[in-house]
Amino acid sequence: MVADSEGNGSQVIARAATILRALEDQPAGLSMSALAKATALPRTTVHRLVTSLITQQMLLQDSDGIKLGPALARLAASAHIDIIALAQPAMATLGRRTRETVDLCVWRGSHTVLVSQFVSDQELRVTSPVSTAFPSHCAAHGKALLAQQSDEALDVLLPQLTEARTSNTLQTGKTLLAEIALIRQQGYAVDREEHARGVCGISVALQTGVGERYALAIAAPALRFDEQFAHLLASLLQAKVEIEALVAR
Repeated sequence: MVADSEGNGSQVIARAATILRALEDQPAGLSMSALAKATALPRTTVHRLVTSLITQQMLLQDSDGIKLGPALARLAASAHIDIIALAQPAMATLGRRTRETVDLCVWRGSHTVLVSQFVSDQELRVTSPVSTAFPSHCAAHGKALLAQQSDEALDVLLPQLTEARTSNTLQTGKTLLAEIALIRQQGYAVDREEHARGVCGISVALQTGVGERYALAIAAPALRFDEQFAHLLASLLQAKVEIEALVAR
């Protein structure tokens, strides 16, 4: 009987997680039938779990549909602090290895926000104040996180991503979607003077589980970027592995 109870409990948790993941990229919400279709779960099961999750404020339901609830936002805020702390040692190692500035940014839809930074020790370096917001379409970390979004979410976001920061900024939906397809294929994003003249960046999205979405990036002066690219990319990918290993513990 104990084994059966544990098995049933695990199944309930797994199904609840499936529902939460299905709603992760649906800020407008889904109807009960659409949610059942998206999760491939029986509608009666979805209704029962949704009702329980609403009671716990994990979900909420309004006229638009079922959405992620405020309790998840509070949990995400706690995770937000933990990710910054967990990432700092790997960021410091990455910064010392490359001697370039290392940024940790969090996803905010049309923008990414800088939440932590390890500053280069070189005289010519790239820095930005923590809490700086960057348009998602013209910075490496923003593009890395755009590539993590569903096609439906991109359809909503693209009309907002038209600001031209430099002559290199991608300004049309067609060029941005082509760039996103490339990022998904290669696993990293590059910014060659798209956000600011003389500044380049390379970034990867971090897999941190349910909650906030983060990207790790290296920012470097354009005159050093291409000659160091292979070293920067290899070091960045190693830091990504180190951070994600800590998160998974």
